[in-house]
This record gives sequence, structure tokens and C-alpha cells, in this order.
Amino acid sequence: MTNGWDATPYVELSRAQWGELRKNTPLTLTEEELEDLRGIDDPIDLAEVTDIYLPLTRLLNLHFTGARQRSAALNTFLGARPRPTPYILGIAGSVAVGKSTTARLLHTLLARWPEHPRVDLVTTDSFLYPNEVLTARDIMHRKGFPESYDRRALVRFVADVKAGLPEVNAPVYSHLEYDIVPGATQAVRRPDILIVEGLNVLQPAPPTALAINDYFDFSIYVDAKTEHIRDWYVDRFHKLRRTAFEDPKSYFRYLAELSDEEATAFARNVWRDINERNLVENIAPTRGRAGLVLYKGADHSIRRARLRRI
Repeated sequence: MTNGWDATPYVELSRAQWGELRKNTPLTLTEEELEDLRGIDDPIDLAEVTDIYLPLTRLLNLHFTGARQRSAALNTFLGARPRPTPYILGIAGSVAVGKSTTARLLHTLLARWPEHPRVDLVTTDSFLYPNEVLTARDIMHRKGFPESYDRRALVRFVADVKAGLPEVNAPVYSHLEYDIVPGATQAVRRPDILIVEGLNVLQPAPPTALAINDYFDFSIYVDAKTEHIRDWYVDRFHKLRRTAFEDPKSYFRYLAELSDEEATAFARNVWRDINERNLVENIAPTRGRAGLVLYKGADHSIRRARLRRI
């Protein structure tokens, strides 16, 4: 430290310190609405929304306003016709860490700003290669790893949204069928804010190419200790066995027949051989690229935050 200035590009905030930054941001979510947004294994409550997500929406509102002002200044300099540029927010993190709940919550909360912006949410699962392609390339066992995504299509999609094209279409992924839905698309029509959620959204690009995070205005990484995420993954697996896996259309229908002991062993093996390996090799190394890291404790609640200030 020199003259009171800490050289680190981050500011570390406890949950209490972060919560104080809410200021007067109102809570616009009911318990019933939160129940619909909550993940199958995520015990988030309104206290978490108030302490963590309201300060976050305040930060994003300020950041969104600043991005709009910078865009207007650039258009003035170029003598170009003013045209708002979509604000793109990336959300990254491991399987089972709760990033999907974070994305859904922000999708709802941001749309309720006084400005009533149009907010869309797209997950990178939509850009996984179809199972037949993964099988042909012998990488079905690496689904979720960087090479299992059509990264060119994903970057092109985000670039087209950022460029303000009237309509950009994303494929649709079915978690029930564990595959891309043939012919189905999700239309994104000039949103004010686009949330892109996925495992590898902060992955760097190959040399001379652009990555999707090059188009992000802000990014969030949801983090926790690996052993905690493993336990959440196993717990979620058991809950899915009693719910979604029992659907006759489920790709994983056969897993519903396992005993509890067999299911635990299966889930732990999948975690160790696939999800933890992907986390250690590909996902966690991108954490430092995020503008904000939210750290969870063993009970799934966010305990502290690290905000990039430089």
C-alpha cells in the first residue's frame, strides 16, 4: 500500500458491507415470484434478494446508465445517428453453483427498473452441438467442455445482438431431452439488456479471434468451494431423480430406477470425472476476468463479494 492506495484492482466486501450499498433500491419481488425463480436445489430467500441482489441491481443500473452515456458520446464524436447499444451482462460459474438462479433473478429484477427496459436471457446451452454431432466427434462425455459448444455461432449471435440487428435467433436446448430441439429458436429483438449465462462465457478466444466476453459490458462469476458445489450437485441429482427424471421423455429416465446408494455413487463419479474436471481446467481459471465475483458459503448464501474497480 502506498499513500493509502491499495494496488489491487479489486475491492473486497463482506455481506454486510455489500448490503449497505443497496441504498434506496426497492424490493419489487414477492415470495411467490421468488419460488418460481428459485432453482431446484437453491434455498434463496427474500433476505438474500434484499442483501445481495438489490445492491447488485443498483450497481448494474449505474453501470447501464454510464454505458448509454458512453455510447451517445461516441455517436456524437462520429456524427452518427444516435442508437442505443444493447447492454450485455455475462454470468459464469460451475455446474450446480446457482448461476441459473442468479440469471433468472436478475432477468426479473432488471426488467422492473423504473425505466422498464426490455431484458432477454439466453443460456449457452442453446449453443451446444446436437448430441449426434457430439457422438460423431466422440466428445459426448465432454458435454459442457469448451469444445462441445458451437463457439462461432455463439460469438456471432452475441455480436449481432450488440450490433442492434432487429431480430437475432438462438437455438433452443431441452434439459428434459438433453439435446438441441430441432427447428426451435428463441428470438431476441433489440433488447435493452441481454443476459448471457453459461459455464464458459468468460473463456478467452483463440489468437486473432474474438470471445463472447469481448462484447460484455459487465460480468459476474458465482463461486463457492469445490466440495460445497459437489455436495449441491449430488443433492440436486437426487431431487431430479424424484422429479424430472421420472418423465417418460427424460433422457435420464433410467437413472430414476437407481437405489439411493447407486445414485449417490453415480452422481459423485460424474462430478469427479466431468464437472469437477471442467471446473478446474476451464471454468475457475476465468474467474479473474469477471467484473464481480460472488462467493457462496456451504448453505448456498452469498457471504462476500469482490468487485473489480480498475
